[in-house]
Amino acid sequence: MILAPIGDFPEELLARLSRRTGIPVGPSRVDPAVAWNSTRRQCDSTRLLVELKTRYDGEVMGAAACDLFIPVLTFVFGEAEMPGRAALFSIHRLREEFYGLPGDAELLENRALRELRHEMGHLHGLPHCSDWSCVMSSSHSIERVDNKKEGYCPECSERLKRRMTFAQFR
Repeated sequence: MILAPIGDFPEELLARLSRRTGIPVGPSRVDPAVAWNSTRRQCDSTRLLVELKTRYDGEVMGAAACDLFIPVLTFVFGEAEMPGRAALFSIHRLREEFYGLPGDAELLENRALRELRHEMGHLHGLPHCSDWSCVMSSSHSIERVDNKKEGYCPECSERLKRRMTFAQFR
């Protein structure tokens, strides 16, 4: 898997996420302009997934700073093929500044890590979890993101382990 920066994703945060997850950073940035929707003033996350798959072979996790949407929702924190090889998350609405509050680099990093792991779970076939503390629980608000732990609940961990083991023998 590669961690692919999209647009002006902060280098320092990208490096910290790479260290914490063990996912290497890709060699080039993806221009979010390919997915810009001028009417909504947001980027179409599905279009960005297509762009990531075009640019990278193998699994890729996009890290974006732009605001994301899918047509049926006002915004999304991320999107992933389920299962598949491309996923992405955005820090746009994970930043305290989006809510009119002072920036908090540590909180942003922890939120970004949760969303990265959430989308990675989808990438490997995990659905949303009913355990609100599990990183695989759905996030419709920043409060839901903050209520999650950084890891998978025991049930999701076991599912992920089974899927990863199965994938090795395909």
